[in-house]
Amino acid sequence: MKRETAAALQVKPAHELPSGKLRVTMSNALTTAAQRLSLAEKRVMMYAVGKLDTFKRNGGTETGMVKLVAHEYAELFDVDANTAYEQLQACAESIITKQVWWYEEAKRGLKKKQINWLGAAEYYKGEGTVSLWFTAQIAPHLLQLKGQFTTYQLAQASALRSVYSWRLLELLSQYASTGWRQIELNEFHHAMETPVSYRTNFKDCRRWVVEPAVKELQDKDGWLIDWTPIKTGRKVTALRFEFKRDPQGSLPL
Repeated sequence: MKRETAAALQVKPAHELPSGKLRVTMSNALTTAAQRLSLAEKRVMMYAVGKLDTFKRNGGTETGMVKLVAHEYAELFDVDANTAYEQLQACAESIITKQVWWYEEAKRGLKKKQINWLGAAEYYKGEGTVSLWFTAQIAPHLLQLKGQFTTYQLAQASALRSVYSWRLLELLSQYASTGWRQIELNEFHHAMETPVSYRTNFKDCRRWVVEPAVKELQDKDGWLIDWTPIKTGRKVTALRFEFKRDPQGSLPL
């Protein structure tokens, strides 16, 4: 349901763009999947995704390898050089074990699909660079996308300090052309990977997930967001978000 075209994206190859101009583009299935990433891992992975040329084979690289540079990472996410080195090294080691997962319709009912993000990762000690290779299974959700995808500027998320805020940014960006999204609460919990206690107590979900995420997007990325819990009987079963970028505070698209 994404409403972006290749012409709307960057003309220069992504790996040649300044880090502040990078765009993240991925399939809608990946956008709403459970991604199993911490905030630091999310930063590293989306930095890597932003370096891909989405509409080219192998992401515009000869081997499909993406190289991340610590000083660029430090500048993009406003962290010091030591933190950048440490996060790149740690995430190169941890993300290799992480999987994204979602359910798909199948003849025998819902099928759970699990995919590893990375097939290989290399960290060059003392050089401050990390090289990542995405798996063949994840590649169709990141490369040569012809429709049903979500895109946003990586700089929009660079100041965020909560992975919930980042995930909400992605869920809303998927419907950027409509200015509203209504999402079933179960789907929201899946995408956000909320704790079981939040799933059984909406007050906790509201207090610790929805309200802080909305506030951070408003404060740090210039969103104007109104949201409403939708009830079936007395139970909250969906969330409706109405949103737009604040003309006074949004990044140029």
